[in-house]
Amino acid sequence: MNPKEEARKLYFFFFFVFFYVFVLRGCFQLSEATKDSSVGRVKLQNRRIGSSVVFPVSGNVYPLGYYYVLLNIGNPPKLFDLDIDTGSDLTWVQCDAPCKGCTKPRASQYKPNRNILPCSHLLCSGLDLTQERPCDDPQDQCDYEIGYSDQASSLGALVTDEFPLRLANGSTMTPHLTFGCGYDQQSPGPHPPPPTAGILGLGRGKVSISTQLNSLGITKNVIVHCLSHNDKGFLSIGDELVPSSGVTWTSLASNLPSKNYMAGPAELLFNYKTTGVKGINVIFDSGSSYTYFNDKAYKAILDLIRKDLNGKSLTDAKEDKSLPVCWKDKKPLKSLDEVKKNFKTITLRFGNQNNGQPFQVPPESYLIITEKGNVCLGILNGTEVGLNDHNIIGDIFFQGVMVIYDNEKQRIGWISSDCGKLPNVNQEYGEDSSEEAYPRGFGLITELFSGTDSSKNLDADGEL
Repeated sequence: MNPKEEARKLYFFFFFVFFYVFVLRGCFQLSEATKDSSVGRVKLQNRRIGSSVVFPVSGNVYPLGYYYVLLNIGNPPKLFDLDIDTGSDLTWVQCDAPCKGCTKPRASQYKPNRNILPCSHLLCSGLDLTQERPCDDPQDQCDYEIGYSDQASSLGALVTDEFPLRLANGSTMTPHLTFGCGYDQQSPGPHPPPPTAGILGLGRGKVSISTQLNSLGITKNVIVHCLSHNDKGFLSIGDELVPSSGVTWTSLASNLPSKNYMAGPAELLFNYKTTGVKGINVIFDSGSSYTYFNDKAYKAILDLIRKDLNGKSLTDAKEDKSLPVCWKDKKPLKSLDEVKKNFKTITLRFGNQNNGQPFQVPPESYLIITEKGNVCLGILNGTEVGLNDHNIIGDIFFQGVMVIYDNEKQRIGWISSDCGKLPNVNQEYGEDSSEEAYPRGFGLITELFSGTDSSKNLDADGEL
């Protein structure tokens, strides 16, 4: 045999042995570990998983005023309760840097550790700024200032850290995600700041947690939330919980500077009859406790409700300041079941929806019973509080409905659902961290990122 030919055969023999032992066998073992989470936990290694992350939700519209999830951040992981907000992009937590205006004790705040992002980072420069660069020096830290329409605000710096996650398919991973470390919180409005550690931003922008998970190949850019009337619910990032049928879809508004989930135009109905209000655009915003209609739509609904109540036992309760419009009965009310028969269904019928059911809101999903035993209207005049002509659907309308924000296909969907049952996960619901009432304002935001005070850097103790 030719010595060169023999050497070539030996070479190929050892190559195939090496390929089988170290490559094929390794891939097989990795596949088996993915199928059974008990075999081993798989971390993110530039692989496309395509599963979903599901969180239990706790909270209520009244008296708490918001819904929240519990999220682990860091290594070792630390648990934070975050207000879920589809009306803003940036996730932020109260930051021990030290922190001004924070509601959490220092032990419950996030502690940065040389993980602040510079201005040159893609997510800092990709925050849809009006200027090309938010800082004078690319090496300055990436500061943020975010203002909410209820006059609350958060000032801080962008950081990155591990987010330990368990996916619906049983695998676990710890992606590094970017979020805000808020060291100066302000809440000059009429309501006290929420007791949560921060905000979980789920808007349509690049810094949104759902967008980041999608860019890493972990989940589809689809958000699902289902809020119940009894203080529970669930939130999902990914499309595995989206029903295969029965969902009504309508297109999201496109080519808008806003990153909010806006749909329309829609017609407003009361008791399945037209109110004469048509062509309104509506923002779906889980960061708002209540629903806000523009002046025309609000007055039309309020006039029809009052006309319907004429001659009935409910009378104005102007002494109850829980909400702008309240009614009292002959004796204090204990539940909506006692009075919901006196109210009618409100409907939003979208002109570009693909068949299915319009967005229907029964009385129990737009009314509350206050601590004083009165019934109040959970719809407010947005024009009077500075929202101009915007119409915002808040948490009160979302009760008992699975809402789907499909960024993959630029659409939003809904279907009636039992939101008190958590699907396909073995996790317990977290307990409410506070009973303090906080009618959270709006998830709509004005983002201002500025390099005017960006010279600060972490000192030796990790403080800003």
